[in-house]
Amino acid sequence: MPSKTDIPTKNLEGKRLSYDVLKYVPKDSASYYQFLPIGVTDGVLELGMVDPENIEARDAIQFISSKVAMPFKIFTISQTDFTEGLKSYEGLSSEVDQALNQFDAEDSPAPGGPELIKDGEERGEGKANIIEEAPVTKIVGVILQHATSGNASDIHIEPTADKIKVRFRVDGTLFTSLFLPLQVHDAVVARIKILTNMKLDEKRKPQDGRFSAKVEGRKIDFRVSTFPTYFGEKVVMRILDPDKKLVDLQSIGLTGKNLERVKSAIERPHGLILLTGPTGSGKTTTLYSMLSAVDKEKSNAVSLEDPIEYDIPGVNQSQVRPEIDYTFANGLRSILRQDPDIIMVGEIRDAETARLAIQASLTGHLVFSTIHTNSAMGVVPRLIDMGVEPYLIPPTLILTIGQRLVPTICEEKEVVPVEDSIKIMIEKQFADLPDEYKKDIVTPEKVYGAKKSATCPSGTRGRIGVFEMIEMDRELEKIILNSPSEGDIYEYVRSKGFINMKEDAMLKAFEGVIPFEEVNKL
Repeated sequence: MPSKTDIPTKNLEGKRLSYDVLKYVPKDSASYYQFLPIGVTDGVLELGMVDPENIEARDAIQFISSKVAMPFKIFTISQTDFTEGLKSYEGLSSEVDQALNQFDAEDSPAPGGPELIKDGEERGEGKANIIEEAPVTKIVGVILQHATSGNASDIHIEPTADKIKVRFRVDGTLFTSLFLPLQVHDAVVARIKILTNMKLDEKRKPQDGRFSAKVEGRKIDFRVSTFPTYFGEKVVMRILDPDKKLVDLQSIGLTGKNLERVKSAIERPHGLILLTGPTGSGKTTTLYSMLSAVDKEKSNAVSLEDPIEYDIPGVNQSQVRPEIDYTFANGLRSILRQDPDIIMVGEIRDAETARLAIQASLTGHLVFSTIHTNSAMGVVPRLIDMGVEPYLIPPTLILTIGQRLVPTICEEKEVVPVEDSIKIMIEKQFADLPDEYKKDIVTPEKVYGAKKSATCPSGTRGRIGVFEMIEMDRELEKIILNSPSEGDIYEYVRSKGFINMKEDAMLKAFEGVIPFEEVNKL
């Protein structure tokens, strides 16, 4: 057996260990033998031991290694790091287990967790805050608390044949965080329905609602949707943090010519700027970044949103409420009587809103909005499908932006040499780009892939936007009036140096911002 001095030392620096790593070693074993799973690198389980010469602990590690079918590597850690690391086990599962133990008993106090506020209370329609008391409310509260502190954007509560699966979406990817027994499903769903003022007895069709919770002293909004499935109602909660720090245009991933295009567009006195992309592609964040960058002291900026996700100082933000016929279209009519200079409309969903947005930009207003298409090229055909006359589009539409979100790489990176297969892929991607623009694209000798580590289990952390943009000009106006198909629009803008989202991702991969393997996912 190697001596203690032969074993490398690792400093955990007080960082919380990931649930993905902790699952390899039960808490009782870790506590008794004084070792912790601290990471997985290249298929090897890394373990930190306070006393690497403890033969009994070594035997336990051998058993765990064979059970999980992974080789292991040992590091020496300090007693302080072990004590702090052991606290990582006291997370979501343990807190929920405590509540489940009380589930079959009478309602008993189980204080803690976020303070929950029913939908409508802040508008004076409710009576009192609902504080965590019974086991079921404790379970819901703990789920909300851990999802929020873990920077999740969504919570999925899914019934299956034999259990309930709770998943959190973090950085665009869903992770299973917890399993609950099936018998608590109806109670958990009922608790969420009470908070959102949904109908408790309606289980046959989807319902929507919202509520607020104070988590660690911060007010967080939750947008809730229920959906009937074969095994029961599924619940999805979108987490909206109004206090979340707004990011500037550069931080969301806008660089070079794309950044210049956006800055130029938002300085225009009037016109229409449209963003496109699927749900969860960061369109709202980009809209907010654009609104934050305009001069709000000299302009009257008004927004229509569903829901209001962030508070923007200097902007008059309004929440639409379709249930009382306060829609984007009706709200836009009212905004035009508020002497606005800049208008943000959360989404163009129908022909009426599209026509009103066009009219607003024609009458001297700068309008920002989003629309659902697959790419920037599809915006014009989509507007025409909605009933907007083609001749109204060129004088109003300034800029169309397509975007997606891509994971950013951690500090520890895996070097990937740029060999023939990668070179061929890059050359093929830019094959139809004119030489005058292609000469600015330099293929590096190496790119980087995601590398999993103890501090970054997935190899990526956070996300950044990749973009494609089309600016209106005289030639494009003629194309829209004569043959506004996606193919014709692409052929023209490509001749002017258009870079699509996949290519923007490739350029960011060249710079080591995102893993190269993410490029092929676009």
